[in-house]
Amino acid sequence: MATQSTPPQSVHDFTVKDAQGKDVDLSVYKGKVLVIVNVASQCGLTNSNYTELTKLYEKYKDQGLEILAFPCNQFGSQEPGTNEEIQEFACTRFKAEYPIFDKVEVNGGNAAPLYKYLKSAKGGLFGDSIKWNFSKFLVDKEGRVVDRYAPTTSPLSIEKDIKKLLEKPSS
Repeated sequence: MATQSTPPQSVHDFTVKDAQGKDVDLSVYKGKVLVIVNVASQCGLTNSNYTELTKLYEKYKDQGLEILAFPCNQFGSQEPGTNEEIQEFACTRFKAEYPIFDKVEVNGGNAAPLYKYLKSAKGGLFGDSIKWNFSKFLVDKEGRVVDRYAPTTSPLSIEKDIKKLLEKPSS
């Protein structure tokens, strides 16, 4: 059994809370390619990102793509709603079928452990900090962080990177 002193080796080593507050062991995503993204309902990037994430998900979910959305209210207070309101918004307005998790902090002392790991695995342009809503991390089937994309990077523009990972056999 891994002890607290063992640093996580992959995103599969984390347990997060879903929007209902239940624990989700991310090892259930072993063998899947993941896009992990911090989302917000009231951001200027919301429409394009949610729309394109939904397109990617519909196109590749049967091939092993999973999108993990983590609401975050740290940027311009653009995600003020409750988990229920956030889910309602994403699922109704953007037909999001991928999981939307419990609201988290991605920067600072209270940053979620998963986000601390993601940032340490792939520092961004501004060091470890997440710059804004809709920062995206691409994770391979083994749970390794392969790439990080800026909030302004369109989800559809990373499709080729996703396809490459989906076509790669699991080791």
